[in-house]
Amino acid sequence: MTRTDYKNAVELLKKYAYHYYVLDDPITTDEEYDILYHQVVAYESEYPADIISDSPTQRVGDVPQDKFDKAQHLSRMWSLEDLFNREELETWVNRITKVYGDVRFYCEPKFDGASLNLIYDNGALVQAITRGDGVEGEDVTQNAKTIQSIPLSIDYMGRIEIRGEVVIFKEDFEKINEERLKSGESLFANPRNAAAGSLRQLDTRITASRRLVFMPYGIGANTLEIKNLSQRMEWVYALGFRNPHMTHLCESAEDIERFYHEMRVERDNFAMLLDGMVIKVDSIAVQDELGYTVKNPRWAAAYKFPAIEKLTTLREVILQVGRSGVVTPVAIVEPVDIEGVTVERSTLHNFDEIERKDIRIGDKVIILRSGDVIPKIVKVIASERTGSEQIIPRPAQCPVCGSELLDEGALIKCQNMGCEARVVNSIIYFASKQCLNIDGLGDKIVEALHSAGLVHEVSDLFDLNMDQLLSLEGFKEKKSSNLIDAIAAAKGCDCWRFINALGIEHIGEVASKTLCTAFGTAFDTATHEEILALEGFGKEMVESILEFVRVNQSKIENLRNILQPVAPVKVEASENPFKGKSVVITGSMSVPRDHIKAMLEVLGAKVASSVSKKTDYVVYGEDAGSKYDKAVELGVPLLTESEFRALTALPDSTSAAEGTAVKVKNSLFD
Repeated sequence: MTRTDYKNAVELLKKYAYHYYVLDDPITTDEEYDILYHQVVAYESEYPADIISDSPTQRVGDVPQDKFDKAQHLSRMWSLEDLFNREELETWVNRITKVYGDVRFYCEPKFDGASLNLIYDNGALVQAITRGDGVEGEDVTQNAKTIQSIPLSIDYMGRIEIRGEVVIFKEDFEKINEERLKSGESLFANPRNAAAGSLRQLDTRITASRRLVFMPYGIGANTLEIKNLSQRMEWVYALGFRNPHMTHLCESAEDIERFYHEMRVERDNFAMLLDGMVIKVDSIAVQDELGYTVKNPRWAAAYKFPAIEKLTTLREVILQVGRSGVVTPVAIVEPVDIEGVTVERSTLHNFDEIERKDIRIGDKVIILRSGDVIPKIVKVIASERTGSEQIIPRPAQCPVCGSELLDEGALIKCQNMGCEARVVNSIIYFASKQCLNIDGLGDKIVEALHSAGLVHEVSDLFDLNMDQLLSLEGFKEKKSSNLIDAIAAAKGCDCWRFINALGIEHIGEVASKTLCTAFGTAFDTATHEEILALEGFGKEMVESILEFVRVNQSKIENLRNILQPVAPVKVEASENPFKGKSVVITGSMSVPRDHIKAMLEVLGAKVASSVSKKTDYVVYGEDAGSKYDKAVELGVPLLTESEFRALTALPDSTSAAEGTAVKVKNSLFD
C-alpha cells in the first residue's frame, strides 16, 4: 500500500463508518470493512509518521488514564426549565409571545443520557467535556473519540462547541446488563446511568465496547451567522452528526402540544430512551434578547413525558425457571399505573442484586418502566420500613421439579435434564451441531414433539416411531423416516459429544474432550480431586459437574446405555510445530473452521477460543476481526491458512480437511 493508497483507504473507512453509525445505512459488508481496516493498521504499523489524526484506528487509546482532568466550557451549559402539562406550556409560551409576537419554536426529542460538550478548532476535535456544574466538567476527550458517531474532524475551520447527549440504545443496554450479570457485576439501573458510567471509564477500551451514540442538540460558543436554530442544526447534521429526524417548527402552544403527543406515540419506537421534548425559540436574535435566569435560558424548556418511575410495595417474590435452567426472581408488586400500563411485576435480575440492594418483601420500592424495557426495581425506600419486612431467601430447590439447584452467586440454575421448564432447550442443545449433530431435529420440531407429549426428556427421542411422527402436522413419510434415521445415527458417537450434549454448566467442547481423555465414558465416577487436577478445570467447573451428576445420575447412565459413546483412542502426535501449542482460529477459511480445528487437535495442539499472552499461534482467514487485532497487540505469531498448511505439509485443498479427525490424521501422518 502506497501513501496515496493509505489516504484513500482512510477516507473510504470514514465514509463506511459515517453511513453505518450516523445514517444507519451501511454501504459495505463487515468483511470488506475489516479487510480494509487491517490494511490500514498494517500500513500505520510500518509507517507511524504517516498516521492521519482522524484515521479510524485512532479512536481507541491503549493506556488507561489515571484520572480525568477538570476543564472549562467555552460558554456555560445550562439546564432547562421543566414543563409537565398543557397549562404550564401555555404559560411559558405566552410569556414569550406577549413581548415578541409571532415566534416559531424548534421542537426536538429530549434524549435521556449524559450531556457532552465537543470543542472543534481548525476542523479538528480538540476537547470533549462532560456537563459538570455547567461551567466546568471533566475532560473525556479520549473516550469521546471512541464514539463512532462523533466526527474526529469537521468541515469548519472556526472554533465552535457542539453539544449533545451521549446515549445507549435500549437493545445494547440490555446486552451490557446481560454481560454484567454473567460476570457477577452489579447491573446498571437504566440506560442513562449506563451511558454516564461508560463515558467516564478510565480505560477507553471499555468505553469503546459500550457502543455509545452522540445525539447533537445545540451549539455553544460560535461565530456563525446563521440566524435560526433550525437552520443551525441542519448545518450541524451536514457536518457528519446524527440527525434525530423527529424535529418540527411549531407556531403556537396548540401546535407544540400536538407535536408533543405525536412524539409520545413514537417514543417506544426510538432506539434510545426519551424523557420528553425540548422546545426552543427558533430565532437566535430573540434568544439573545430573552437571555437567562440564574439557572435556565428563558428561550428553552423541557416538556417532560409523564413519570415512568412510581412508588409501590413489594408483595412477594416468585421464581421463574428459564429454558436454560436459570432461576430468575420476579417481584410481585402492588399494581401501579405507569403511562397507561398497569405494572404488577418487575424483574429482580438475580439474588446477588437482591442482596446488594437489600430488597425485602413488604418494602416500599421505586419501580422503573422505560419504553419496552422490562419494569425493574431501582431503589428501596429503607426509611419507610416498619420492621415487618421479610428477607428474601436464596432458593435451594428448583420450584418446578424440586431438584437441587446449582448456586454460583449471580447464577442459580436447575441442572435437571428432565425438568419441564428446561426440557425443550435441553433437547435442542443435545441435538445441535456441536453436540450429537442430529440432522433435522431443529427448534420447531423439538417444540412440536414436546407439545404433542411425545418427548418429556432427551431419552424419549430414541423411542420415537413412524406412527407417532406421521400423526404430527407437516410430517410425511420421508421426513419422518429421515428423522428416525438421524436419531439412530447418533448412537456410537464420540465420547466428548456425549458429555457436551448433556449441557453441564461451564462444560463445553474443550472441557468435554479433556474429561473423555482422562476418564473415558465413565467421567461421572471421577472424584472432586481427580477432576480438579485436570488442566483448565477450576472449582466452579468441578462443582458444576458433581452437582449435575448428583441430580442426573440415572439419566446419564440411561443415555450412556442408549448411545454407547466411544472413548477416544490415545495416539501420541508426531513431532510438529503445533504439538503442545495453544492455537486460536479466527476468520473465514477455505474449509469449515471445524476441519482446521480437527487438524490442530490431531497435531497435538490445544485450540483455545480467545487470544492471550499464552497463545502460541493465531491461524486466521478473511474477516478475522478482534482476535486478529488482539494478536497484533500482544505480538502473537499470525498464520494464514496457507502458511498453516505449509507448516503441516498439508496440501492447500478442501479435500485434505474433509471427514473426521481420523481422516485428517491419516492425511497428516500416513
